[in-house]
Amino acid sequence: MYWMIAEDEADIRNLVSMLAQVWGHTPIVFESGAEAWEWLDKVESGSQDGPLPEFALMDIRMPGYRGNEIAQRIRTIPALQNIPIVLMTAFVLTEDERRQMLETNGVDHIINKPLPDFDQLHTLLHDIINQKRSS
Repeated sequence: MYWMIAEDEADIRNLVSMLAQVWGHTPIVFESGAEAWEWLDKVESGSQDGPLPEFALMDIRMPGYRGNEIAQRIRTIPALQNIPIVLMTAFVLTEDERRQMLETNGVDHIINKPLPDFDQLHTLLHDIINQKRSS
């Protein structure tokens, strides 16, 4: 399974990318929201040659575009619109912010940083993926 990972903090980006690989997935990694957005331009135009992700794990606050903005755009691209999307944040969200991301931006789940331990994170993410597939 290909995972889209968008995270501007190098340590977290490298960690979740490595975990994805350990768990048997292939990461498609972006260092900023702007980089992910440009890649989505290619997907949308049909000029993206490589594989498409089946899951997205993104930071909320990144340079360029925020994770929830990218999520909302993913939901408009037919080839990606049904993938599970999980956002990560180190910030406290208000209930309104959380609700908007889940209901309006098409986000499936939001997890707080620091991330759970590896086993808990594995279970959480794979449960979300499996729930999305079965719905």
